[in-house]
Amino acid sequence: MAEVYSRPAVTQSGARSVGGSVDQGLRSFMIGTYNYMALGVAGTAVVVLALMNSPAALAAIASGPLKWVLFAAVLGLGFFAHKLFYSGSAVLAHGAYWLYCALWGAMMAPMIYVFMSKGHIGLVGQAFFIAAATFAATSVIGYTTKKDMTGWGGFLSMASIGMIVAMLVSFFFITDPGTSKMVSFGISAIVVLLFSVVTAWETQNIKNMYLAGASEGGQEFLNRSSIFGAFMLYGSFVTLFVHILNMLGIMNTEE
Repeated sequence: MAEVYSRPAVTQSGARSVGGSVDQGLRSFMIGTYNYMALGVAGTAVVVLALMNSPAALAAIASGPLKWVLFAAVLGLGFFAHKLFYSGSAVLAHGAYWLYCALWGAMMAPMIYVFMSKGHIGLVGQAFFIAAATFAATSVIGYTTKKDMTGWGGFLSMASIGMIVAMLVSFFFITDPGTSKMVSFGISAIVVLLFSVVTAWETQNIKNMYLAGASEGGQEFLNRSSIFGAFMLYGSFVTLFVHILNMLGIMNTEE
């Protein structure tokens, strides 16, 4: 999850001051953000497929310290995302986004390879479509709801940190296979619920970033907000996908 930040304050009068162009401009802005996100998902798929053709690379990621380097890099980019996207150059913003997508692809490649090697390609497809449907539904809710979700940011941020801690504790301290699977399934179920809410919250934030930029931020702010919005939504989508895939894998494990 990208760094939680305060949503730009946009009053209703401020939104109206932009005039009749708000609806069309907002629509174009959101489409651009979703397109960036879709390209990020496609780029991640390319990385996954490339790594699956390199057994040595997969082994290095799955069993060595490299997986923790990748994990730390993803968390670091999420934490410093706002500064990277708004303080540096546009090139840095794009570089950070595409690096984030590549890192996720590297982290997911061993997991997807295991499913594919066991003939569970159908589960990968199911997980993707369930994640896509969940993401689409919750993003629409975030876009259309009249409820102000601004105050949810702190709770969602703390809950996300709690889930990371729970996953690390489960990995390092729960050694019984049966118990580990049950705990893993429970954590993934909670993560899916949590990031469904996060997706709605992020979508509302992105919408309001546009309203702030249209009224006072300028085109440069809007361009950066579009790629930053894609960064946030991409992170939520792949998180949904990974944990839905984990749940399906556990449910279809043959003892």
